[in-house]
Amino acid sequence: MTTPSSTSQTYAKLREHATEKGYKRISFQGAHGAYSDMACRTVFPDMETVPSHAFEDAFGAVNDGNADLAMIPIDNTLAGRVADVHHLLPKGGLHIIGETFLPIHHALMAVPGTTLDSLSDVHSHVHAIPQCRKFIREHGLNPHIHADTAGAAKEVAGKNDKTQAAIASKLAAEIYNLDILANDIQDADHNTTRFLILSKDPFVPDYNPGERVLTSLFFAVRHIPAALYKALGGFATNGINMTKLESYVDETFQAALFYCDVEGHPEERLMRLALDELNFYAKDVNIVGTYPTHPFREAFLEDS
Repeated sequence: MTTPSSTSQTYAKLREHATEKGYKRISFQGAHGAYSDMACRTVFPDMETVPSHAFEDAFGAVNDGNADLAMIPIDNTLAGRVADVHHLLPKGGLHIIGETFLPIHHALMAVPGTTLDSLSDVHSHVHAIPQCRKFIREHGLNPHIHADTAGAAKEVAGKNDKTQAAIASKLAAEIYNLDILANDIQDADHNTTRFLILSKDPFVPDYNPGERVLTSLFFAVRHIPAALYKALGGFATNGINMTKLESYVDETFQAALFYCDVEGHPEERLMRLALDELNFYAKDVNIVGTYPTHPFREAFLEDS
């Protein structure tokens, strides 16, 4: 089970590193009150959160010096991968220095004095709307898609119309002075988003055999039979567990770029052997981060 103490220990090194570097601002995609904003405040409660219109802008804020870190969603248990982020990571110029997991609890909110029976329309993100399909259908609401959940909440607050509601976080309701009409309206209780913490400068923990870490990397394979099988063979023969593998076809449709997360530190002997084999069969191998695994993963393994 994930405990507050185990989670705090995971964040302790990140917070200490941020303090030593003098980091004060962390960027995210969306408006204040977005789930990404919540993730920022959970991991770095003393840092200023900087909203960005698009993922490119959140990356750019770090590269341009307008923010010190970025909090970027990469996967959701219901919606799957965040495709835009996967395409930005290889060339975004940032390093992964940590991960966090945020359970998503959707709330229905509207301007003060609104009742559930008075509503006709609901506004939210393209992923949040289908995640609350049952509730929306049961109450006969007309859904409208917005760029992010918090932005939808901000717009509903500005309209001051008691027929309009938003699906967003409790934080968004607090920020935009909206009443929560219903909590936890998501269809599935396991709705969870994984976030990556990105920095312009790498921060790799020292190798400790007793500490579980992930290494994230990109590589390309040649257009030949069994290229991927051979490239990944070193991980299998050296007992390195792979927790994620994603592919992206190139512009010629002749080769693919792969993104993967593997459990292991680059200084670990078996990991070095696996990477040597990967470098032999693949090309353009690029390690974008090595960082401690989040306690959420251990809780999942215990429950399974």
